[in-house]
Amino acid sequence: MTTAVVIVAAGQGLRLGGPVPKQYQTLGGRAILARSVSAALGARIDRVLVAIDGQARPLYDAAMAGIGDPRLAPPVTGGASRAETVCRALAALEPEAPDVVLVHDAARPFAPPALFEALAAECRPGQGAIAAEPVVDALWHGAGGLADSPRPRDGLWRAQTPQAFPFAELLAAHRAQAEADPPALDDAEVARRAGLAVRLVPGPAENFKITAPADMARAERMLAGETAMDIRMGHGFDVHVFCEGDHVTLCGVRLPHSHGLRGHSDADVGLHALADALYGALGEGDIGTHFPPSEPQWKGAESHIFLAHAGGRVAARGGRIANLDVTLLCERPKIGPHAAAMRARIGEILGLDAGRVSIKATTMERMGFVGREEGMGAIATATVILGGGA
Repeated sequence: MTTAVVIVAAGQGLRLGGPVPKQYQTLGGRAILARSVSAALGARIDRVLVAIDGQARPLYDAAMAGIGDPRLAPPVTGGASRAETVCRALAALEPEAPDVVLVHDAARPFAPPALFEALAAECRPGQGAIAAEPVVDALWHGAGGLADSPRPRDGLWRAQTPQAFPFAELLAAHRAQAEADPPALDDAEVARRAGLAVRLVPGPAENFKITAPADMARAERMLAGETAMDIRMGHGFDVHVFCEGDHVTLCGVRLPHSHGLRGHSDADVGLHALADALYGALGEGDIGTHFPPSEPQWKGAESHIFLAHAGGRVAARGGRIANLDVTLLCERPKIGPHAAAMRARIGEILGLDAGRVSIKATTMERMGFVGREEGMGAIATATVILGGGA
């Protein structure tokens, strides 16, 4: 199943005050939009597309400067209404035709990556799913500033985003309702008008929408509780056996060689070890946890997908990568002439300065499976800083 996320960053207004729309205002040193995009990239998502106001491209580029994930597509220009904006973004995804699409508001930066995955898992033909909170407060109808009459709250839910749907069905529904009057309040209403069922998936209270200054203050307080610097270290190790072939891919760089490396994906031992080191620093398992080899869609996958996802998980936790160190274990090919290209490629994948990446290599003095040139291995260490204004 392929999954895409559309993040609506057009028409957010200036209700927070200040010279720029709220999605580009900073929260804990990062643009609100950047936090929302990082949350989506922290999930098992194939594509993230942001819909922006036509005049906001410089603001968008500045906000995304630190995100180098290849799953982030170039932005599209939104329309005059939210519905038109979503429809334009869906149309831009039509050539890729993902199975599931999630629509998310840029002003909800605290949506956990697991929520994106849980919603996508509920989608099937004729059914979507939305994040929502059950209403627990007493409800009153007001008249003239006074409480007029109570309203029952049984069965009422407060909608959040993301909202997930089968891609083709949501696109068809938006196109069919382009001139609807009154316009739908959200994508769940678009889907319901088209006859789709919409499952309610409980979303956390922290997944609130930043609209007013009080919301921004609440968000700052949430981050303030996480500002103590938390330095993490993770370790990764990977091996692959040689097979017939004419090249190996190491740390994202293709090197001519007398053999290839056998693996479920492209068998890049360097990127595999690095991804596992990042997951380990976060206490989030390994590549197999996030990309099970039992799922055929990952067969032959390029390993930059795994490393980018691990980097996205760091960003989603409000962290940053301080240093990466990789040691490649092999008799051949020679690594030294390619180390700079490997450092640059890892930096490109993670949006990281290459000066924070170290690539080394060692032989095994003809001992063991590496020494006998039966395969290759890699050891990686990652240092990650969570909090502390990261």
